[in-house]
Amino acid sequence: MTLQQPNANEATQTSNRSRSVSPSSGICTRCVDGCRGNCEVFKASFRGREVIYPGPFGEITAGGDKDYPVDYSHLNIMGYALGTKGLPDGVVGNPDNTLFPMVDTETSFGTTNKVSMKVPIFTGALGSTEIARKNWEHFSIGAAISGVSIVCGENVCGIDPGLELNSKGKVIGAPDMKRRVELFRRYQEDGYGDILVQMNVEDTRLGVAEYCVKELGVTTMELKWGQGAKCIGGEIKVGSIERALELQKRGYLVTPDPSDPAVKASYKAGAIKHFERHSRLGFIDEEGFAKEVQRLRDLGAQRVTLKTGAYPMRELAMAIKWSSRYGIDLLTIDGAPGGTGMSPWRMMEEWGIPTFYLQCMTQELCEALALRGERVPDIAMAGGFSTEDHVFKVLAMGAPHAKAVCMGRALMIPGFVGKNIGIWMKEGDLPKTVSEFGTTKEEIFVAYETLRAKYGTEVDKMPLGAIAVYTFSDKIKIGLQQLMSGSRNMKLSTISRADVMALSREASEISGLPYVMDAYRDEAMEIING
Repeated sequence: MTLQQPNANEATQTSNRSRSVSPSSGICTRCVDGCRGNCEVFKASFRGREVIYPGPFGEITAGGDKDYPVDYSHLNIMGYALGTKGLPDGVVGNPDNTLFPMVDTETSFGTTNKVSMKVPIFTGALGSTEIARKNWEHFSIGAAISGVSIVCGENVCGIDPGLELNSKGKVIGAPDMKRRVELFRRYQEDGYGDILVQMNVEDTRLGVAEYCVKELGVTTMELKWGQGAKCIGGEIKVGSIERALELQKRGYLVTPDPSDPAVKASYKAGAIKHFERHSRLGFIDEEGFAKEVQRLRDLGAQRVTLKTGAYPMRELAMAIKWSSRYGIDLLTIDGAPGGTGMSPWRMMEEWGIPTFYLQCMTQELCEALALRGERVPDIAMAGGFSTEDHVFKVLAMGAPHAKAVCMGRALMIPGFVGKNIGIWMKEGDLPKTVSEFGTTKEEIFVAYETLRAKYGTEVDKMPLGAIAVYTFSDKIKIGLQQLMSGSRNMKLSTISRADVMALSREASEISGLPYVMDAYRDEAMEIING
């Protein structure tokens, strides 16, 4: 495993002074009285709780960099020289009908009212964080024109400055949520993708589902166990005590307590520069879960999905079994380290089941459920994915139950890139990494004219971040088509566990996949001995 330094990381804007560092504590081997910093112990000595979180807040996303013993790089994809799967019945594969652009990458999830997607990826929970709010138009329009889904995360209504509540404390107006839904719907293609709106404890209490389904026409509501992939994360920060008091009045946990006289004095003195808003822990039981699923359906939700985090096998089994029993349309399982940077940094590094191990557990439990003759819910995996080979490996390892990959930062980054290219173009300050391809959006974005051919002049109204999300999604699609063609799979549903192999004995033992030296060994020996 790669050496981890628990006392310094770019995410917390800290670093060791010495080149020699104690591997267990992360403290410099020669800690000098008079050192001017800037390890985490040094910075926490005067900024305290601020050093728990990645920063600067609202400007970055962050993902854990712990190197686990086994991950998806320990798998390789099979390539074959004969046979083809996924062609129409009776059609035999030949060099002319198996060209990689012919590969079908569409997927779908759901029970009866299925959602189709052109590529088996969708965004993670882009909720109440500032970085999600100010970039939503890029993310949502990009997802819509790419034909994939987008998840609007929790607390969006609860932190909306324009929130309107009735006399019972229920949402009757939330301008930001309305904006988010309308932006996606404006460009959504019929039958492709959907906007999933998440709910946590506070959202349920505020009546977010009632507002979203009945007033905004949202068709898919997502229940959530825990805060993101981490168990108590999901905080946001606010810079004024007035805003902190407002959120506290709405029922949120706000720290430090803005109503405390000592905190008020510290804020006035300039020591406290921001406040954190946290959400409550959720608690699960089967009866309550069943009632909530039915309540959402009774409200008019066409689909109810569930997202769960990197919990141990016990909670994972509950998520799978209950999703089966109560007709959940998609179960998204989010592993460690994952994340978008709103959770405590050490929690992102050290808490939860890593995604690879979590998917192996998921497959074991799904297969056990299938052997009992019970319905296995559609599965999506999340937690550290960014490339087309990741997508293939997840679908293969989880076949036939895995339907898609949920991406967090990888689908956010294109939104940032496109947005900033637009800013740099206006300022005449394009970096060389971009300007080497041209100075206009038509020159820079390889897919721009493709979109113009489809949308006409409407493409000129689209934010460049959306164009970038589409361009990235298209890269994933084409790369996936190439991998699928090489493994002789002409559509997603034919990808199987036989299409991946383990490169180490440990990866094979954990996953149940054949070790590279054993894969197709029996067939090989039959040929040799024939």
